[in-house]
Amino acid sequence: MVRDDRHDSAWLFGAICPERAVGAAVVMPWVSSEVMSVHLAEISKVVSPTAHCVLICDGAGWHQSGERLTIPSNVTLLRLPPYAPELNPIENVWEYLRGNYLGHVVWDTYEQIVEACCSAWNAFIQDIEKVTSVTTRSWAKVTN
Repeated sequence: MVRDDRHDSAWLFGAICPERAVGAAVVMPWVSSEVMSVHLAEISKVVSPTAHCVLICDGAGWHQSGERLTIPSNVTLLRLPPYAPELNPIENVWEYLRGNYLGHVVWDTYEQIVEACCSAWNAFIQDIEKVTSVTTRSWAKVTN
């Protein structure tokens, strides 16, 4: 049996504001605190000037505060308890992207992988109804 033993991958970091149906994402060749800092800087740019972002994070090593993770002043990380992905709405985004754009596909080059990730994210983020339905949680809404 012939099989494809090539292995390249890219990491899609993304965040969504369900209330405004906007998001920020970066595609990187690896994960690290430095890459997470780049992502946090991108998130910071799309936060409304009078708002503050609370970003839900799991326990991934690159989500941990410390010397190497730079957190912008308009972003706060809210860490989830271990083994609770159902509490993080972005997990539904990854499931949607895999099911509709990125699953069961083999790309020939790393550049094609990056392009596919960018295209999938951009298609998703432009569908405001889909963004809202996939990421909104009534129990997570902050009101005045």
